[in-house]
Amino acid sequence: MVKHPKSDRVRLKDVAEAMGLAPSTVSRAFTDPERGNFQTVEKIMRVAHEMGYRRQPNLRAPHDALARTINIIVQDSSNQFYVGFMHGILERARLAGYLTIVADTGEDLSMERAYIRRLNRAVDGIIAAAPTTPDTELRELARATPLVLFNREVSDVNSVVAFTPDDVSALVDHLHQLGHTRIVWCAGPKFAWSNKIRTDGLVKRCAELGIELIVTGPFIPTVRQGQLAASKALEYKPTAIMGFNDQLAVGIIQYLLAHGYRVPEDISVTGFDNTQSASIIHTGLTCLNAPLTLAGHRAVEILFRLLDGDTATRAIRLEAELVQRGSTGPAREQSYVH
Repeated sequence: MVKHPKSDRVRLKDVAEAMGLAPSTVSRAFTDPERGNFQTVEKIMRVAHEMGYRRQPNLRAPHDALARTINIIVQDSSNQFYVGFMHGILERARLAGYLTIVADTGEDLSMERAYIRRLNRAVDGIIAAAPTTPDTELRELARATPLVLFNREVSDVNSVVAFTPDDVSALVDHLHQLGHTRIVWCAGPKFAWSNKIRTDGLVKRCAELGIELIVTGPFIPTVRQGQLAASKALEYKPTAIMGFNDQLAVGIIQYLLAHGYRVPEDISVTGFDNTQSASIIHTGLTCLNAPLTLAGHRAVEILFRLLDGDTATRAIRLEAELVQRGSTGPAREQSYVH
């Protein structure tokens, strides 16, 4: 059990003593986490948080205290996908003594661009899920303000992606092993980088396995749009339907059940990201588990390196593992409900 110090203010050496580690090891977990063992760094961060440790930032002057600020830009702050990512950012930012501002674009391109343009001069750095802002604007922003992109890659701009292009093959392989030969892919936002990468990966893998893949969409990744996606997908009489994300997949399942189809006995369904809804819908949703909290940690760590003057560009891709639940089963030809 970790013993808490008696003093009100928890110091770095208190964390080191509580864990039986050298102060230099604990310090390095904050200042240069990539040099340490991943599990050790994560444990140090967790214990430090539980003990109430707050890293004291090196402020340039007393009045800078409120200027140490990170801006987080997301499409929907209530979306479970972004909640997990923001949680990871806040864990690291608070320990380092930074304030955070969350800007919610509401899936609106004009709002996304407006936040990026207006907030870059008011904060120390930006971590942005900006799927639709043109590459040229993001490169220009990165030259003026420390910037880390989430789930999007742009050359010469730092980024963290919570999946790899090869990960999408795991979902196709899973369905292939269950005998599925006709799959409908309900794609996400048309101009989103992650949608393009996922679509390209699925098309490639299905072609390799001889699976007929029908691409439909684009769809806004919401439960309501998932219901529309399901109605479109049924026109092609698939044995499986794949949703761009969990919310879309949940809407697909809701529509199928409401119209007399059984999941997975009649049609299998898969999603992406493994958010909370994936474990509570119907029999559970088979999907890829995106390491969202870890992605938030990595984004902050890259941003801190930029703030320390590091000019190297990093594009980190974190592996997403397949989670098998009850929404997928053996394929079989079925009579479609009319």
